[in-house]
Amino acid sequence: MGLTVLVVDDHPSFRRFARRLLEQAGYGVVGDAEDGASAMAAVDALRPDVVLLDVLLPDVSGLELAETLAQEPGAPLVVLTSSRSATDLSGALADSSARGFIAKRDLTAVGFTAIVDGVS
Repeated sequence: MGLTVLVVDDHPSFRRFARRLLEQAGYGVVGDAEDGASAMAAVDALRPDVVLLDVLLPDVSGLELAETLAQEPGAPLVVLTSSRSATDLSGALADSSARGFIAKRDLTAVGFTAIVDGVS
C-alpha cells in the first residue's frame, strides 16, 4: 500500500469521490472526517501520512486546522482543497504550512501525487 490518507470534508459525496480516486491510485485511505473535531481525533487515532483537508469546514477553518496539525509530532502532510479557486484564497494559501492546494474540481490522482511528492 502507498501513503495513507485521511479525507476531511463536510460533504459526504466529495469524501466518497476522493476516497475512490485515491484508492484507485494506490493510496490507502484510512478514514474520513466531516469537521475539524473529528479530523483531529482521526489524525490522532489513524496517524495518516497525508490529510486532504477542505478549507471550509463547519466548525473550524481548514487553514487553522492545517496550522494545528503542523504542530503535531509526526505531522502529516496537508493538501488543502476547496470549491473556491486558488486565486480566491491566494493570500491565505501563501501563509499556510500546507504542502499545497488543489481545487475540488481539479482533483486528480496525478495532481494529488505531484503535490504530495513536492513536484508541483
